[in-house]
Amino acid sequence: MRDSVALAPDGDLRIGVHSGQQYADFSELRALWQTTESLGYDGVSLFEHFRPPIFGPDGPCLDGMTALSALAACTSRVRCTMLVTSATWRHPALLAVAAATVDQVSGGRLELGLGAGGNDLAFRQYGIEQPSMAARLERLDETCRILRALWDGGPVSFEGTHFTLREAHLAPRPVQRRVPLVIGGSGSRTVRLAAEHADVWNCLVMPPEKYRAVADTCAAHCVRIGRDPTAVRRSVTFRTVLAPNASAARRARDAVRGSRQGHAADLSEYISFGSTQECLERLAPYLELGVRDFLLAVRPPLDWTTVERFATDVAPELRKEAARWS
Repeated sequence: MRDSVALAPDGDLRIGVHSGQQYADFSELRALWQTTESLGYDGVSLFEHFRPPIFGPDGPCLDGMTALSALAACTSRVRCTMLVTSATWRHPALLAVAAATVDQVSGGRLELGLGAGGNDLAFRQYGIEQPSMAARLERLDETCRILRALWDGGPVSFEGTHFTLREAHLAPRPVQRRVPLVIGGSGSRTVRLAAEHADVWNCLVMPPEKYRAVADTCAAHCVRIGRDPTAVRRSVTFRTVLAPNASAARRARDAVRGSRQGHAADLSEYISFGSTQECLERLAPYLELGVRDFLLAVRPPLDWTTVERFATDVAPELRKEAARWS
């Protein structure tokens, strides 16, 4: 049983892979998770879109919570994270039951990420109503409160703007005494909710000075409500290509810039195209800014070279560098 977020075995830093689940079949995703575990990564994560636009309107996407439970059963050590599920998709009591089940399956390795939700083709394709941003943020707040109350034991009664519980029970409860909640996003209202509810605050990588400003805002919200800012672990998700030479790096950058996979070029998510040393130098400033979770985002076609070289060449040096800021 754990009272707080689990740390990496050899120190405060945790290094993971954000795998997503847009693969043609489950076997490819399972192989990725099992390989990342064997490479020494500390965790792997999925997301909870139903019809993400990244590969176009007919692109593949496995169900997030179902896949997460199966992958938890296929691994033995890595933290199993949902990064993130939208408060739009499920009644929070049903989410609490699903999450408790995944924590049971994993033997206490779940981390549950929550967000206000964004673009998803499912709203149009499946006729799901998308609430306003204000309503989604209210639902996110209520969801955090209900999850904690149910996981801590019942009966739970709750009367909110969007959700109502009456003498609600949940059994079996999660294996962990405190399932880590991850709040994802960098908007001002989302960051405020992270300061109140999150064990981990995650966002996409952004320039260090911009990140500093958002992180300072999160810390200020913590102080305002009487919470220690260090209680909210800082996490960033990024992409990189570890290329053998400058020519290969240029080709990789051009391929991203000219992507025809159904999404706009997302160069802003890449911290580097090039050597392991360049990658390390681009990540190091975030250590000074308090980041202790680094999540390498990947998607098909998988760049196995980057996945493997990041684990063997970048991660050990990043852990050494982190010791200076511990």
